[in-house]
Amino acid sequence: MGSLSPDVLSIISVFAPLFSEPVWPRAQVLLTGAILTPGCRTVTAILRVMGLSEERQFKNYHRVLSRARWSGLASSRILLKRLLSGFAWSGPLVMGLDDTIERRWGRKIEARGIYRDPVRSSRGHFVKVSGLRWLSLMWLVPIPWAGRVWALPFLTALCPSQRYYEGYGRGHRTLTERARQVLRVVQRWLPDRSIVVVADSGFAALELLASVQSATLSVVTRLRLDAALYEPAPARVAGTRGRPRKKGRRLPTLAQVAADPATHWQSVRVALWYGQANRVIEIATGTAVWFHSGKPPVAIRWVLIRDPQGQFTTQALLSTDTTAEAGDMVRWFVQRWQLEVTFEEVRRHLGVETQRQWSKRAIARTTPILLALFSLVTLLADRLITGGAMSVRTSTWYRKTWPTFSDALALVRRQLWAAELFSMSRSDGDSDKIRVPVLERLSEALCYAA
Repeated sequence: MGSLSPDVLSIISVFAPLFSEPVWPRAQVLLTGAILTPGCRTVTAILRVMGLSEERQFKNYHRVLSRARWSGLASSRILLKRLLSGFAWSGPLVMGLDDTIERRWGRKIEARGIYRDPVRSSRGHFVKVSGLRWLSLMWLVPIPWAGRVWALPFLTALCPSQRYYEGYGRGHRTLTERARQVLRVVQRWLPDRSIVVVADSGFAALELLASVQSATLSVVTRLRLDAALYEPAPARVAGTRGRPRKKGRRLPTLAQVAADPATHWQSVRVALWYGQANRVIEIATGTAVWFHSGKPPVAIRWVLIRDPQGQFTTQALLSTDTTAEAGDMVRWFVQRWQLEVTFEEVRRHLGVETQRQWSKRAIARTTPILLALFSLVTLLADRLITGGAMSVRTSTWYRKTWPTFSDALALVRRQLWAAELFSMSRSDGDSDKIRVPVLERLSEALCYAA
């Protein structure tokens, strides 16, 4: 493998302290090869594209994932700090939390479970799928040269099935319990930054909201229109016996508030609304205490959203920050759709669901690495861009205005091929010659792309 360019090394080298001296060169090979490899992201495919198909000690590259001692949690922290320094952002950090299913089969994959397929299922049709469930936390940040917000993954955790825990005699940890752990970790990493986490209705659990609520972290998610809302508990009178009250008087449900003619609605223009620009919606907001018997009470700000054009039904959002602006809550939650875009991009361009690891440690490491590779490629592309703009591949039948992740990946690949693999030997002043082994590697990568 040739030497990496200074631009690439300046970003990748921050991970070097996590690895031992013999392991780090192999980790660089796997990382670079995962970017260059088309198709399946197996270790053998990476070795082929890096010109190591004759490597007799190929098992050492497998052991980087299955046996080598390095911390995935520490690498996530380094990646997050590198993202924050690369895309300087002074306001509150908006992060998206969501789970996804990696479709995998095989009896050796112990953490595999049977889950509802969110892509193929609908309200009236239930489709099951075998695979691994991952919980990913992504930073939602505007990318200047892309013209929109991208979701950059930096922390991904495996959520094994209940059968996996039963086999080890341990209690099952639900998705919301894993989410609480992930959010508390990020709180410790960034104690001085204001964080807003947006999530779907699956994370609208009172236990989760109550456990992560703090002055620096708030959660924005959907709220049921029939949720039980109350006034805050009245002040406790001195000398009163018994347990303190958790709630006050019962308030009307949000469904009743939406149907009430006396409700005050405010028109808000949202710059981006699920693919539509400058969409006008109407909102109503207020504060309350959300409480359910046996659950902790949570003070929230709720926002009702209705469409003047009648294209979608009335829906509601909540924020654990009662001082949050209603318009900001809507804009933050709409950005959550970028998580789904990132999940699709890593499947299409970075080979998620094509890896073939079987050991527990390799399985727990490979998918988070491929998701983090999305953020790493974005950082590399941002460093390589000159003049603040990126060229996009266009044609007469498709006029693309803004670059997408495929353009960023192409830019990074072009730089890696040029700086690492192409060793030009100048024979005269007019021509450059490509070495035969390099040409064979490039042609093999193209011919076996599928």
